[in-house]
Amino acid sequence: MQRDFEAADHSAALIEQVQAAIEARTPLRIRGADTKATLGRPVQGRELDMRAHRGIVSYDPTELVVTARAGTTLGELEAVLDEAGQMLPCEPPSFGGHATVGGMVAAGLSGPRRPWSGAVRDFVLGCRVVTGHGKHLRFGGEVMKNVAGYDVSRLLAGSFGCLGLVTEVSLKVLPKPRAVLDTALEMPAQDMQGRLRHWRDAGLPITGACHAQGVLHLRLEGGEGSIRAAAATLGGERGDGAFWLALREATLPFFADPRALWRISAAVGAPLSALPGETLLDWGGAQRWLKTDASAETVREIAARLDGHATCFTPGAAADPFHPLSDGLLRIHRQLKAQLDPHGIFNPGRLYATI
Repeated sequence: MQRDFEAADHSAALIEQVQAAIEARTPLRIRGADTKATLGRPVQGRELDMRAHRGIVSYDPTELVVTARAGTTLGELEAVLDEAGQMLPCEPPSFGGHATVGGMVAAGLSGPRRPWSGAVRDFVLGCRVVTGHGKHLRFGGEVMKNVAGYDVSRLLAGSFGCLGLVTEVSLKVLPKPRAVLDTALEMPAQDMQGRLRHWRDAGLPITGACHAQGVLHLRLEGGEGSIRAAAATLGGERGDGAFWLALREATLPFFADPRALWRISAAVGAPLSALPGETLLDWGGAQRWLKTDASAETVREIAARLDGHATCFTPGAAADPFHPLSDGLLRIHRQLKAQLDPHGIFNPGRLYATI
């Protein structure tokens, strides 16, 4: 279904700018709305603004697929999906609707629903990319079965623009749930994982589990009958969904704490050990937000003990915002960069100093 959206195809101009940068060996700082500009290392380079390259290219609600240009805002995209009763299942932060589709894929940040529905990369079907060779290529397609060969489209998710300039993305979308239950239960954090395992075994359709200040916030989504049954089983204090929006957008009071913000991604089932600061436990404890004055070394030692990794979201609080890579992984990252961006023009150093 083709819709009459505000749209503009600036791909020719973008290709020309990339080719000029390759010829002059000039680094490029790729930007959308800059809603995530503080995440990662600063990039020194000529700014390449994607915001004018925008618009929904195609959308077929019956096929559950939407294709949008990289500069399209999530506010615009989500409004279109909402009109058809559909959604982005990975629940990416939109930062007031200003974040762009390209930035969503580049950062790969997913919201509270991620453990139950999947991450951003799981819903990327295909994309168009201007490579470090100055070519505008299409990878993947618009059907879920198109997964043969080297999946460059999903590789780009979370690459922070270091591998190429994404100009267009095809995404899998899903229908919105027919019924939602938002409830809050007072309980100690150490009881959360056991209770969640019990509820999972009982078949409760949980799509959000976050513990904060002695309260476990739960979200369940599904058919009206299953949600009514779950409400009778769980009890608790009912909410209106505002908590989950504020969690997704990082506007809960927890995030206003002036101390450095860290995200610790822990292994599934890792113990809920004490952390040096104020904590908020999302994803049933697999994602642990931490506000702390502790050093980067201390935080990362804790993450390692949890068989996970730690990312600093506060500029200047850590020399390397992203968790250091092992020698083997760093070698793979460098090889990918050399293959896709041989002249090193795309967001050099955004992830790691040597990439």
